Amino acid sequence: MISVISDIKLRMGEALRLTAAGRLVEATALLQGLPHPATAPDTAAETSRAATPADRARQTIDMVRHATAEDSWSAPGFKTEQQDAVCDAAASSPQSTTALQGMLDRLRKGGTHQGGHCLVGGRPARAAAPVRKGARFEEHSYANEAGSRRYKLFVPSSYCADKLPLVVMLHGCKQAPDDFAAGTRMNELAEQQGFVVAYPGQSAAANCSRCWNWFNADNQLRDSGEPSLIAGITRQIMGNFAVDPTRIYIAGLSAGGAAAAIMGAAYPDLYAAVGVHSGLACGAAKDLSSALTVMRLGRQGEPPRPVARPVPTIVFHGDRDGTVNPLNGDQIIAQSKAGRRLNRSVSRGQSAGGTGYTRTVHTDENGVPVLEQWVVHGAGHAWSGGSQAGSYTDPRGPDASREMLRFFIER
Repeated sequence: MISVISDIKLRMGEALRLTAAGRLVEATALLQGLPHPATAPDTAAETSRAATPADRARQTIDMVRHATAEDSWSAPGFKTEQQDAVCDAAASSPQSTTALQGMLDRLRKGGTHQGGHCLVGGRPARAAAPVRKGARFEEHSYANEAGSRRYKLFVPSSYCADKLPLVVMLHGCKQAPDDFAAGTRMNELAEQQGFVVAYPGQSAAANCSRCWNWFNADNQLRDSGEPSLIAGITRQIMGNFAVDPTRIYIAGLSAGGAAAAIMGAAYPDLYAAVGVHSGLACGAAKDLSSALTVMRLGRQGEPPRPVARPVPTIVFHGDRDGTVNPLNGDQIIAQSKAGRRLNRSVSRGQSAGGTGYTRTVHTDENGVPVLEQWVVHGAGHAWSGGSQAGSYTDPRGPDASREMLRFFIER
């Protein structure tokens, strides 16, 4: 109960700050993470049956920039002592609680509109990108006891009876399958190189910012929660299309990158390799409080538990990322490397867009690369080398999509 009250205080204080700044869309999205009475109806088309209203109170994560010379970041509601006082006052005010609860009730019944757009995910969905003649970009759905999720599936024009590789792509917060496909340009590469791409979409009912709930302990286990849904989508595609079961890969950005790391740890028999962009290690956090800490500072104290059966992993992370501390990229590598004797080689270079990078490759005793880490210098929280047709991309950086595919194909 104390943790729920703390979350309410945190969100109410931050919502007041956002509203005062005129950022109503973000304030409303944040408020949608507050808990509702247990009897409140949930009318969303997609549901996560394992999630409770109290769980959803902990499922919106954002970081707020400080106006300091150090250009640091912190969790919302914890920037200054003054804001802490505002949080306390807001949470303890019956009038504020009643008003905010009224807004939440209206949101659940029909949504609040501004400028013609429903304030649910923070921005309207992007239109699907055109595909080459003979290729397909279709919407499908999957459901199990944990809930249901829609997903987009790209099938290249070269698809026939021959079994093709499958890449599963997990978007970040405030993104959607079409947006992520456009930003990573993965469909273009799939058409060129001949593989199938799946884009599972997070449900707004499970997370109002459409973040994968990587920080929830139930979503870090095999055959539980969101991992069961993502694995179920993967297996559904394997059953319906000619997919090579030995060449199935998974990658993601930010929350999607953290979820991809979890999938690799939980399903080493299903995924042959993992790509994590601006993400976090499996088990780095167990709840909202620890998630905010690890995002800002990296894992403190004991490192995340080593993966029992590590799969080959490639990591991209900008060294100026103010949303997910770059130390998290190091910790993904350390988690996969734990207990293994690997050889390391380091090279440095510059992308065509002028962005410098450091690339570290870890090889096994046979000289086979099993871990690869790209530190993109001067880059923030964005998909390196991506297209501006999508969100959270840095077109100037090295092409993360192409490099991940190269790493996958080498398996």
